[in-house]
Amino acid sequence: MTTEFEPKIIAFLCNWCSYAGADLAGVSRFNYKPNIRIIRVPCSGRVSPMLVLKSLAEGLDGVLVSGCHPGDCHYAEGNYHTRRRMTLLKKLLDYMGIDGRRLQLSWVSASEGKKWADVVNEAVEEVRKAGPNPFSTNTKGSSGK
Repeated sequence: MTTEFEPKIIAFLCNWCSYAGADLAGVSRFNYKPNIRIIRVPCSGRVSPMLVLKSLAEGLDGVLVSGCHPGDCHYAEGNYHTRRRMTLLKKLLDYMGIDGRRLQLSWVSASEGKKWADVVNEAVEEVRKAGPNPFSTNTKGSSGK
């Protein structure tokens, strides 16, 4: 009996837009995959590339960073910093031999609950295509300790 790989993804969401969009998706009962765990941050610009790398090094299969649409940041330019950092980080991951699909970036506003559900489903599928994280110590047969 084979089971399909279910990726573990951490999502860093902007407090003002993406987190509110995720909340709207829940209140509206839009269905999306349960593979994601959310951490609310003040702004997507606060998500350090080192935090993404540490998440992958700790064995998570993927990272989703989501913030306000460019031009709508509550901190003026935070999402522009995020876009530049994550674009470079994705290239660095590919250069290091880590599938760049493990890092997903999206812009979701507070009124886009349906879009949030679609973003999560797409992120899970992209990370699933990348396969299990090769740095994960949580393999079948291990005690997980």
